[in-house]
Amino acid sequence: MEQEEKPSKETLKKWSNDPNNWVWGMFYYNPKDKRIFPPKKNPWMGWTVNFANPKSIIVFIIIFLLLIFSLPIVFGH
Repeated sequence: MEQEEKPSKETLKKWSNDPNNWVWGMFYYNPKDKRIFPPKKNPWMGWTVNFANPKSIIVFIIIFLLLIFSLPIVFGH
């Protein structure tokens, strides 16, 4: 089994700046990018989810459900 080559920093930056990889300008969708949490368009704003990666969607759903189920604990209900 051959290991895939890791994309260069130039390639990652090119993907991030490509408007075709952003749905409605805010949802990152790039099947070539295997990262689960790539940086946002403006990296100083944090990270986003690569919705083209099935692992990312699973992680996103788990985090979302943890937040929803923690609300009753936080608010004491």
